[in-house]
Amino acid sequence: MFRKILIANRGEIAVRIARACREMGIASAAVYSDADRAALHVRLSDEAYRAGPAPSRESYLRVDKLMEIARRAGCDAVHPGYGFLAENPELGRACASNKITFIGPSPEAMERLGSKTAARQLAARAGVSMVPGTKDAIGNLDEAGSIAKVFGYPVLLKAVAGGGGKGMRVVSAESEMAAAWRDASSEALNAFGDARLYLEKYVDRPRHIEIQIFGDAQGRIVHLGERECSVQRRHQKVIEESPSPIMTPELRRSMGEAAVRLAKEAEYTNAGTVEFLVDAQRNFYFLEVNTRLQVEHPVTEMVTGLDLVKLQIRVAAGEPLPFSQEDVGLSGHAVECRLYAEDPGNQFFPSPGTIHSWRAPSGPGIRLDDGVYAGFSVSTEYDPMLGKLIAWGQDRAEAIARLGRALQEHSVTGIKTNTGLLLSILRDPEFLRGEIFTRWLDERLPYLLAGKPAQEHDVVAEDAAILAALLHSLGINDMTRANGTAAEAESRWKREARFEQVDRRE
Repeated sequence: MFRKILIANRGEIAVRIARACREMGIASAAVYSDADRAALHVRLSDEAYRAGPAPSRESYLRVDKLMEIARRAGCDAVHPGYGFLAENPELGRACASNKITFIGPSPEAMERLGSKTAARQLAARAGVSMVPGTKDAIGNLDEAGSIAKVFGYPVLLKAVAGGGGKGMRVVSAESEMAAAWRDASSEALNAFGDARLYLEKYVDRPRHIEIQIFGDAQGRIVHLGERECSVQRRHQKVIEESPSPIMTPELRRSMGEAAVRLAKEAEYTNAGTVEFLVDAQRNFYFLEVNTRLQVEHPVTEMVTGLDLVKLQIRVAAGEPLPFSQEDVGLSGHAVECRLYAEDPGNQFFPSPGTIHSWRAPSGPGIRLDDGVYAGFSVSTEYDPMLGKLIAWGQDRAEAIARLGRALQEHSVTGIKTNTGLLLSILRDPEFLRGEIFTRWLDERLPYLLAGKPAQEHDVVAEDAAILAALLHSLGINDMTRANGTAAEAESRWKREARFEQVDRRE
């Protein structure tokens, strides 16, 4: 087992890794930029080393600086978390040249799957069904237009080196192609240093479902079930859950087997995620592979009982997976939401500043993976995600109810957050019925931000009318008499006042 692990990341994922190291008796070494000198991951790690100025390109993205710190600190392994250099094969190669273990897949596996077009070619060889599209990068705008005519509009332009919705544009008609090509290639170049694009047929109202895979050095590869990630804003995931509301045992087995076939074709080791689009008829199509730990890994941990970060470390140290595919089972339901320092009511502008107070929720089935605290200053240099709130329940309804309750308990002052929007999503009738797809939130957003349930208000009024008619038929003319007391709805300001009293006592 490793003696000391360098955590080449920041925020809540760095905190998550540091905690796993401590539980395993492994020393942890954090890196930080000037903006993160007082960050939580720095406080919770055993050691901390300055990586450079605030801009990530001068600190967290500097392979040379990370290697120098790892050597100086005496680390024998590096965990990249997600984002930054997590899917950059050069970090893995630098680790190998310094005789340091990289906790993740091999650089060769990253290259086989990291390029979207290369991954599609590999998926074709593995017999995994794909959305119709090009297997290679498109040469120019004219070629893109010709290919789009063959597939038929709408089509989707995507960055070859892309991820997280960057360099992606839906093209609904030929007249939109030139502007979409210009914008997608420019965004791809700025985000990844690679302007190349490829094209896929656009699947109408698909669900985004991903399969968690794990492989060890002994050649065993298993899947750990699925995560539903269809609640997205502009291709960025907002709420994830496991299992998917539409999943059947047969579909899970088919998707899991396809993901494992692809991983074996790539000779994959450690944690990874194979992403699919699923249409209304439950046909699934390969989308891409994320060759790292995912932001939403906690929902898989909650329903499988496995600690994926510890499993990553053990597999990287050469240990075999301690279970087989037949041993993997899912228990209950888990839902996760991402907490952001942003203002949904103001075009989702980031909300930097000092956190004056941070009250974490608790109670049955609740988990909070965060990277901030009261007094911490949220910077504009990095992604505005503050943490992730996860709830587990015996079924989907209980998990959603617990997550909603926890969001109401959670309180942040000094900055704006997206908590109100998350509560609106959890209360939305379509979400509660599991009637979601990848553009569902984008289409529903104006209603959610306005506090309206969108096309559901008539249903609420109809239910009230039916209840009133029933009470009248029973000779009850007043709702308060039916309950024996007047039911007064609790106001938000009263609840906050009580919480404030509790905070003062503490």
